[in-house]
Amino acid sequence: MTISDYNFAGKKAIVRVDFNVPLNENGEITDDTRIRGALPTLKKIIADGGAAIIMSHMGKPKGKVNPKLSLGQIRAAVEKALGCPVSFAPDCAKAQDAAKALKMGEALMLENLRYYPEEEGKPVGIDKEDPAYEEAKKAMKASQKEFAKTLASYADCYVMDAFGTAHRKHASTAVIADYFDADNKMLGFLMEKEVQAVDNVLSNIKRPFVAIMGGSKVSSKIGIIQNLLGKVDKLILCGGMTYTFSKAHGGEIGDSIVELDKLDVALDVEKTAKENGVELVLGVDSVCCTGYDFGTFSVKPGAQIKVFPSNAIEAGWDGLDAGPESRKKFAEAIKGAKTILWNGPAGCFECEDFTAGSRAVGEAVAQATAEGAFSLIGGGDSVACCTKFGLTDKVSYISTGGGALLEAIEGKVLPGVAAIKG
Repeated sequence: MTISDYNFAGKKAIVRVDFNVPLNENGEITDDTRIRGALPTLKKIIADGGAAIIMSHMGKPKGKVNPKLSLGQIRAAVEKALGCPVSFAPDCAKAQDAAKALKMGEALMLENLRYYPEEEGKPVGIDKEDPAYEEAKKAMKASQKEFAKTLASYADCYVMDAFGTAHRKHASTAVIADYFDADNKMLGFLMEKEVQAVDNVLSNIKRPFVAIMGGSKVSSKIGIIQNLLGKVDKLILCGGMTYTFSKAHGGEIGDSIVELDKLDVALDVEKTAKENGVELVLGVDSVCCTGYDFGTFSVKPGAQIKVFPSNAIEAGWDGLDAGPESRKKFAEAIKGAKTILWNGPAGCFECEDFTAGSRAVGEAVAQATAEGAFSLIGGGDSVACCTKFGLTDKVSYISTGGGALLEAIEGKVLPGVAAIKG
């Protein structure tokens, strides 16, 4: 069943959205992207003559009530965006009366799902090493099913539209689907777009396929890199992981970030790339600094900035961005691509002194997109780069899911998708 084909007239739909939006100290939304992303699905339900029961998490309350993470703070904003009355249930597990009173053409928003540990299904207050942990885990899984059953009892059908949590087998993202038959559970419009975007870069590939992997650590991206090495034509590796590769070849990297226990992994990546005929593109020079404050994303007073070869950085200097020759190399590798995946920045783009690498990558991706490439941007930092550089409308698709996108790219089955598709 697809949401386009489903008629919600006279039905109450419980919809898992991702309204984990950033708030300022006054509880005001600072970025409503995730709310806007869910609107097509919610508006379809209302327009059909149905009613929407909206459920989401916010932050990490760890199974406890935290007023600073209450979804009640955003009710008015959701009501305004949706254009219909939105009521609020202050306890997501005791919303039977509110759901029953809900009228067609209206919406009800439930309180933060993660106020209940049953949502994530993890035992609380007990270590994994404790002999009683497995028994506690079993009991929690049973409680999770009951929690999901309660949520399901509020509605006639279920819509999964929270790609950002699709990689988690939580009560509201996967377990709840067990309580609806195949004709009454479906992916929302946002989920359908996300799944299609991933399919475009993993299954429906138009070549050349170029992937750009940035970020600080090889270890956090190794699963993705290994999966991509069997699919891409070119793989650009940039950001902090550059220095682990330089070090693996005996290079001098000064004070740059490095994973000394992953030098063999870096060499294995190079070997696999060669065996698979993949062009591995690494930076050759770096913009370095003698004093960078990672806490405030700023250069300390009196600090110096200088460009070094990425394998010959002097002691006391920290590599923080791709140098001018690296930027040219990356742009040239992206030119002519027909499928592009970008995850992770090329440097500490939060500071204006070190934005050039990420900007060069972003602009090259945008240019290739303008020339016919399909470009998928995923991961919070890459999305932030596009926003900062004014490129959001110049790429094909920006994913709302960080961890979910990465696991999908790794080739893992997402529980939130599998629960619907079977």
